[in-house]
Amino acid sequence: MPVPSAVTAALTSQAVETPSWAYGNSGTRFKVFAQEGVPRTPREKLEDAAQVHRLTGAAPSVALHIPWDRVDDYAALAAHARDLGLRIGTINANVFQDDAYRLGSVCSPDPAARRAALAHLLECVDIMDATGSRDLKLWFADGTNYPGQDDIRERQDRLSEALAAVYERLGADQRLLLEYKLFEPSFYTTDVPDWGTSYAHCLKLGPKARVVVDTGHHAPGTNIEFIVALLLREGKLGGFDFNSRFYADDDLMAGAADPFQLFRIMYEVVRGGGLTPDVAFMLDQCHNIEPKIPAIIRSVLNVQEATAKALLVDREALAAAQRAGDVLGAHAVLMDAYNTDVRPLLAELRAGQGLDPDPVAAYARSGWAERIVAERVGGRQAGWGA
Repeated sequence: MPVPSAVTAALTSQAVETPSWAYGNSGTRFKVFAQEGVPRTPREKLEDAAQVHRLTGAAPSVALHIPWDRVDDYAALAAHARDLGLRIGTINANVFQDDAYRLGSVCSPDPAARRAALAHLLECVDIMDATGSRDLKLWFADGTNYPGQDDIRERQDRLSEALAAVYERLGADQRLLLEYKLFEPSFYTTDVPDWGTSYAHCLKLGPKARVVVDTGHHAPGTNIEFIVALLLREGKLGGFDFNSRFYADDDLMAGAADPFQLFRIMYEVVRGGGLTPDVAFMLDQCHNIEPKIPAIIRSVLNVQEATAKALLVDREALAAAQRAGDVLGAHAVLMDAYNTDVRPLLAELRAGQGLDPDPVAAYARSGWAERIVAERVGGRQAGWGA
């Protein structure tokens, strides 16, 4: 069928940020599994990320995680990214791995822990200045495990105070993105457990504060597309962490567990005008048993396919069916788009960009996997905590 030019233009301009930590060793709470050829430094992570962008044409930026990606010269790291055809994207803070954060970071009852956490968050803004990054993403493991362990309201006051200090430090073109998670590692209360808590804090902070939706951070059965639609309507959707889950925060490849859900989410993004650089599309995955780079490529392709299907929804027909109360007709419009095989369309788009129509097969032929196994011998592999 003929494809509208607006659809091809949107797909050609779509960008999916890849996370530096997805190129390193990762695993579960029980075991981190090592693989051959894994990067040992942030520079090597960028070199792997460059292969993903070279083959997909859709992954031009890389998110950093501090201190996992700490270097002496961030401007030099940003220059290395540019030399590879990339840019440094979102800076992710880490206030959950130090012993001082046993009872929380910015929400901790310990003033010393709160000061240390705030100092780290402000350090991340300094790194943003050096790398030219727009977004600071904050996820807090803060919470409690037992009733009475701490004052729930006071913890929100501490969180608000820390967020205000970080917000005040942001530059004119920088943003604070506040992530939420239903539970883990705290199981009685989590200080930012849902989109409403994140939204309330962002609303109080101001226009440079937005909500991040991690697709794995919800209770089973949660209607994530409703959350997306509402946040877009309110101008408060800052971005996504795309991954898949079956039970909890599984961090599987995007679209692997429920591709129909990813399609529904992307339809609301398209419907709400969110397919713009104002909404950051990022992967947040832990490839613990599958090869890193091919898995990341697969996730990028899955996001592209869901987006293509969402763009093909006949919105006029859908609106007409909705106004007429035609329940089955409206559902059929969505299903027609979802059941469309968009792989030939995307292959044609890639060919038009001078890319291989099949990025996964192209990577297998590239020799990069064999090269990094042979060259990355010795040193300490990157991974959780490194």
